[in-house]
Amino acid sequence: MAFRKIASCLILAAAAHAAQFPATYKKHAGVLTVDETGVSYAGEKAQHWSWKFQDIQRFTLSPDRIAVLTYQDNRYLLGADRSYEFVGKIPALELYDLLKGRLDQRFVAALADATFPVQWSVPAKHLLPITGSEGVLSFGADAVSWSTTAKDDSRTWRYQDIANIGSSGPFDFTITTLEKTFHFQLKQTLAERRYNELWMEIEKKNGKIQ
Repeated sequence: MAFRKIASCLILAAAAHAAQFPATYKKHAGVLTVDETGVSYAGEKAQHWSWKFQDIQRFTLSPDRIAVLTYQDNRYLLGADRSYEFVGKIPALELYDLLKGRLDQRFVAALADATFPVQWSVPAKHLLPITGSEGVLSFGADAVSWSTTAKDDSRTWRYQDIANIGSSGPFDFTITTLEKTFHFQLKQTLAERRYNELWMEIEKKNGKIQ
C-alpha cells in the first residue's frame, strides 16, 4: 500500500508550506498531511478525511499526536462533536512554525516553543483537579510558554490566544484561553509591575486597547 512506502520517511516541504508523515488512527496505519490550508488523512479502507482549518473548531498539536475536533455531530454520543486523534512521531516544532502565523485561537500548541526570545521566566506548578505538574513559565515579547515533563501538559500561547490573565496574589497566576483556564501556583513572586506590563501587551495584541 502507498502509505507503507512512505511510513519510513518524513517529507517536510517548507517551500510548499506542507508536511506529510506516517500516523495511525485507532492503531490503523496511514499518512497525515498538514499544510497552510488544512489537514488530510489517507488510511486503510474508508479512513480518508480532509478538513479545511475553517471547518475545525480545535486543532491540537503535540509531539506525539494531532487531534482534530470538528463541527460534525457524533450521533453515537448524543450529538457531541466528532473528534479524530492521530498518533505518531509528529514534526511538532516544524508544524508549529508553519501554522503559528496562519491559524487563530482554535489552534492549541501543546508544546513548549523554545525558539522565541525569553524576557523573563518563573518556576511554577500547574494546578489540576486531582494532581498537578511542575515546570517553567516563560514570557516573551508576543508569546508565553509552559514547559513541563508531564505528558500533554506543555503549551505555547501567542498573545492573541490569551483571552485574559488573572492573579489573586504574588504567587497566583491564571491564563484563560479558548481551550480552558490554566491556574498556576508560582514558586517565585510575580511583581505587580511585570503583571501589569504583561496584561497591557496582551490587551494591545487583542485590539482591546491602543
